[in-house]
Amino acid sequence: MAIEAWFMDGSNEDQRLPHHRNPKEFVSMDQLAELGVLHWKLNPKVYENDEELKKIRDDRGYNYVDLLDICPEKLANYEAKLKDFFTEHIHANEEIRYCLDGSGYFDVRDKNDRWIRIWIKPGDLIILPAGIYHRFTLDTNNYTKLMRLFQGEPIWTPFNRPQEQHPARKEYLKTFTEKAGVALEAH
Repeated sequence: MAIEAWFMDGSNEDQRLPHHRNPKEFVSMDQLAELGVLHWKLNPKVYENDEELKKIRDDRGYNYVDLLDICPEKLANYEAKLKDFFTEHIHANEEIRYCLDGSGYFDVRDKNDRWIRIWIKPGDLIILPAGIYHRFTLDTNNYTKLMRLFQGEPIWTPFNRPQEQHPARKEYLKTFTEKAGVALEAH
C-alpha cells in the first residue's frame, strides 16, 4: 500500500491533527519523488532479518542504525524534543526513517513552498533528501518507534530555516530544478 500524503491547510491547530485542506488534495508518490522523497513499504515485524531492508542498506551505504521511541514515557525531554522536531529545518545529509510501530507525520515543502504532510505508519521507510525543508511530529496516537539509518557516523544537526546559502540547500535546489525543469525562487 502506498504512503498517504496531502497538501496541508494553513491552520495553527494541534500539529498532531491531519490538517487536510477542504476539499482534500492528495499528493502522489510521483509528486513526492519529484521532490526527492523516496519510499519503500517493508515488513516491520521482520526488520532484524529483512533481506529487502538489508539490500536497501547495502545499496545506499547505510551502515549506522539505531532505534528511537518517541512518546512521553520513553523520550527524555519529550516536549522540547517534539518542539525541535517540528521546527522547519534542513540537514546536510539524507534523513532516513523506518517506522516500526506507531505513526507520525513528516511535512516537506514543495517547489511552491506549500507544506505536504506525509503520514508514516508501520512498514514505511522514507528518505528525505539533504537540503529539503521539513519537520516531524507525532499524530494523535502520540507514539512511534523509528529506525534511524545513516551513512558513516550520524550527524543529526538541524539547520533551521532560512538556510538558502547552505551547501546542501543549494545542491538540493540545483538537483530539483534540473530534474523538474522549473525555476525555484528562494523564499
